[in-house]
Amino acid sequence: MTLTIGSLAPNFRANTTQGEIDFHEWIGDSWCILFSHPKDFTPVCTTELGYMARLEPEFAKRNVKIIGLSVDPVDQHSKWADDIEETQGFRPNYPMIGDTDLNVSKLYNMLPVATEGTSDGRTAMDNKTVRNVFVLGPDKTVRLILVYPMTTGRNFDEILRVVDSMQLTAEHQVATPVNWKKGDEVIIVPAVSDADAEKKYPQGFRKLKPYLRYVTDPTQ
Repeated sequence: MTLTIGSLAPNFRANTTQGEIDFHEWIGDSWCILFSHPKDFTPVCTTELGYMARLEPEFAKRNVKIIGLSVDPVDQHSKWADDIEETQGFRPNYPMIGDTDLNVSKLYNMLPVATEGTSDGRTAMDNKTVRNVFVLGPDKTVRLILVYPMTTGRNFDEILRVVDSMQLTAEHQVATPVNWKKGDEVIIVPAVSDADAEKKYPQGFRKLKPYLRYVTDPTQ
């Protein structure tokens, strides 16, 4: 199955640094970020895991659970966490999946289904496509997919911004414009007529075109 925005995220059972989990059960009623790594003890991923540990309280405020994945065994993840804490100043306190049978990587289209064997003997280059970020809603559907090359560190401040946008637009009939940040004006979606917008937003709105109408962030 090819995963796209709106797809139901495949469920799985997996061993993690915090014990075995049923993925959907673990998510519960929260949002979720699943981000993957091609190999433990890789330089770019080390910086990413540390930064996500730093940002974890911000995601928690937004009811977002974080879970990482690497194809290596869980015991290596724990040793890697020591290096992450030493070099980045933050230790991952979210679970890390040990995808040694490559099951999750294949379920989530990060490796071809025909890939044989286990993580044993595989290099980071063998797994270079295991560099995804998935954001899932509480309904377990995929809301965002990003894929990065191994040499480019991911911008998790941007993921936080996108989560703010997705949570806002899930509750209100609005969209967010280019470079939007929390508190900025938002766009009234075309499905809302001017008459309905006047009732919904008695404070008024800016109309640049029939299809482009700005209003104050309704959460402010």
